[in-house]
Amino acid sequence: MLEFLKSKKQALLNIDKSQPITDMRYTVIDTELTGLNEKKDSILSIGAVHMNGTRIELADCFHQLIKPETEFRPKSVVVHEITPSDVIEKPNIDAILSEFLQFCDNDIIVGHCVSIDLSFINRETKRIFGDIIQNPAIDTYKVYEWLKKRVPTRACFSSSPQDSSLYEIAKCFSIAVRGAHNALVDAFIAAQLLQRFMPVLIDIGVNQIGDLLEIGHPLEGGDKHRISSEISNF
Repeated sequence: MLEFLKSKKQALLNIDKSQPITDMRYTVIDTELTGLNEKKDSILSIGAVHMNGTRIELADCFHQLIKPETEFRPKSVVVHEITPSDVIEKPNIDAILSEFLQFCDNDIIVGHCVSIDLSFINRETKRIFGDIIQNPAIDTYKVYEWLKKRVPTRACFSSSPQDSSLYEIAKCFSIAVRGAHNALVDAFIAAQLLQRFMPVLIDIGVNQIGDLLEIGHPLEGGDKHRISSEISNF
């Protein structure tokens, strides 16, 4: 797997940033966690779905409940409704991470406040395989905020959701949020958001993947934790 990660790194360094955003492959991901403390919490579930340009490949998805390495937090159980009995016989992260990384392959990673998901995934990838994943990533939260400033009069960007959570923004685009806080369902919701964003991005001149990667670059440091605590999306 270490050699696999190294080969991925080289392939991703050679990405042609002039390629159209509609020609790219994306893996849209979400995790459910015991909490947001990267040192004390762990992954409970990973969900992911592939996108080929604007097409969401519903038959090509990944979903796995995981027996966590750390204790459950009561607050997180209320959010995602995953209980200790649901995962007691599930594999731990060591057993499924290789399959997940191969599912992502060389795709561009997408998610809502995806830096949170990636920080937990990379912690485990580093521990198990000695390296982190190098896939470029796009944060749908960042793309939404960027578009809202530039097309404030357009439908779905003119209204102000109650907060910037995945579900509140999805409602603005009439995206169903039934089954929320299920990792695969949430990944599918985020994929639909990116699907809705693409025509708007192209219409205002964002055609190349290099531009979209810059616009949607994941949150870092204090901003990441500030936003995650505000939207409580774990």
